[in-house]
Amino acid sequence: MKTPEQIALDKQRERLTKRFHKACADYGLIADGDHILIGLSGGKDSLALVELLGRRAQIYKPRFRVTALHVRVKERAYQTDMSYLEHFCAEAKVPLIVRDVEIGEIPNSSDFIGKNREETNPCFLCSWYRRKTLFNVAQEIGCNKIAFGHHKNDVVQTLLMNLVYAGSFATMPPILQLDKMPLQIIRPLCLIEEADLVKYAEMQKYEKQQKLCPFEHVSAREKVKDLLAQIQELNPDAMDSIYGAMTNIKTAYLPSVESS
Repeated sequence: MKTPEQIALDKQRERLTKRFHKACADYGLIADGDHILIGLSGGKDSLALVELLGRRAQIYKPRFRVTALHVRVKERAYQTDMSYLEHFCAEAKVPLIVRDVEIGEIPNSSDFIGKNREETNPCFLCSWYRRKTLFNVAQEIGCNKIAFGHHKNDVVQTLLMNLVYAGSFATMPPILQLDKMPLQIIRPLCLIEEADLVKYAEMQKYEKQQKLCPFEHVSAREKVKDLLAQIQELNPDAMDSIYGAMTNIKTAYLPSVESS
């Protein structure tokens, strides 16, 4: 007989799995013959993604393969217990690749014009090298898709960041075809809220990273995260409303000058 804790864990796993399957079906994220590379940071989101995709890959249709990649950036202090990641991926039946990279020359990008390494946004620079490694490894081992663990909060927060800082109505799409590479980016957790992932990680006793990113709580995203929390105080369903607005854009009525 299952304990109350086991029953609660099963319910929470089912809750996440339903939203995961809905995202895969609604946005066509997985197809027969796919080889998906998961960006595994070691945080709760990427661990849940490994677990969900690993379990889904064991179902007969569609037939696809999954590989996880953990990138360690020498100049960043955050650390993850590698023995835990190896054991976790083995349990999920997902092969694990580990790559070490160093932040070298500043990339040839308009974002870096007139800047030296010290002046460059540390989050952008770290992300650039990590993603470059993901793209390279994906092509080395024959993957056609890369999966990121971005959840619903990430999608909405990115939309707000673009509105506030860039003046554009844009965010991370559930699926994106890259222009210069035969790769697609997919986000199977896009319909799952962070609170559900936090709860599941606690119930599953996911091991936390040994050292977190030193810039984790000083970024623009962290400020927008606080802003979203304030908006949800006004309307608890604000996240669903903002997410839905991305596919429900209408022209607002503005009275003419003559009628004003």
